[in-house]
Amino acid sequence: MCEDTVSIIVTVLNGEKWVDNCFRSILRQCTAVQSVHMQQQQQQSKQMHKWVDGNELLLLPVTSAGDETEEVECKRKFQIEVCVFDDCSTDGTQAMLRVWQRKCRRQRIRMFIVRNESGKPKGVGYGRNRAIEVAHGAYLCFQDIDDEMLPTRIQQQYLLARANKDALIGCKFVRTPPNSTCRFTRWANELDATKLTLQIYTANGPTVIMPTWLCHRQVYQHIPGGFSEHGYGTPEDLIFFYAHLDRGGRVLRVDECLLLYRYHAAATTFSIVAETIWQLRMQHLLTHVLCCEPWRSGFTIWNAGKRGRKFFRDLPQAYKCKVRAFCDVDEKKINKSYNHYDEKAHRFTYLVPIVHFTRARPPLLICMKLDLTNGAFEANLNSLNLCEGHDYVLFT
Repeated sequence: MCEDTVSIIVTVLNGEKWVDNCFRSILRQCTAVQSVHMQQQQQQSKQMHKWVDGNELLLLPVTSAGDETEEVECKRKFQIEVCVFDDCSTDGTQAMLRVWQRKCRRQRIRMFIVRNESGKPKGVGYGRNRAIEVAHGAYLCFQDIDDEMLPTRIQQQYLLARANKDALIGCKFVRTPPNSTCRFTRWANELDATKLTLQIYTANGPTVIMPTWLCHRQVYQHIPGGFSEHGYGTPEDLIFFYAHLDRGGRVLRVDECLLLYRYHAAATTFSIVAETIWQLRMQHLLTHVLCCEPWRSGFTIWNAGKRGRKFFRDLPQAYKCKVRAFCDVDEKKINKSYNHYDEKAHRFTYLVPIVHFTRARPPLLICMKLDLTNGAFEANLNSLNLCEGHDYVLFT
């Protein structure tokens, strides 16, 4: 393992449409102009960062104004290498990868290509694990073939990861085409840093999206088996994210847009069924939240509508009896009850009162989607002066 190397991990299946743009963006990491970042680092860490030798970062200590400037021995450099797993591509991907392997060689960048020759794709998780097996770097940077790195991505995330070797490092992103998935993009880019380990039960997935991850290899090694290899339809990123948090790992984000994140109908994310994500989130919530105080003494579900009732139905019997009430703002529902019909027992088993949200007793399990009511829901929640993570959890 090379402490001065960042291994870029790429998996691809029939990605000829994206290969050129993706790899151009990788090579741009080596020639990025970083004057703004250098100024920030001078002010914050008293160090100057400058690209040298094509693809290496040289760190030079900088003294305060008025002092003599010394270029001390500090020649910490990092290099990049690229590790690609081709998951049985049947288009022109393999030939294009070979072309880019030669281009990388001319730039003194090692590029390794691992190909699945079985004739049957084995999935993104399997591919990432195989690409990591041939990687030499102490740092792993995950890149999807249909996305593009913006010029200083590796530079900025590497510096943060080097100081936080137990953390998954994400970043903000530019969504393309513009105006696609607007609510999701706002949530991911504007989520407060203090909530990166709190809002982990939304349908949006990890609070820092997988295509932006960079981390020290020890983060990966702490997860037994690495990424899930269950194949097509498996949310391997969310499974890994939860396992990372469960082992005390931290989540950090560079608050600049460092990735062009492409939205298109063939994206891997569309292979994952929403119910699969729901059940994975539900199981983690049961294991890490609802079995603990104050939740195990009883809680309220915010939303007496379709989503809140689905949540109640999917609770195990031992947890259904802990639901004190539903709360809502709909006058047609308030002061009535939800009468739960058990399909297996063929009878009504629970009668749960519905109260106005101002009368709800925390802790609250909130089954309301964010950013859908022109701020009305968020204003109602804020009016209660509750603490997220203790008084309430979002399950949206």
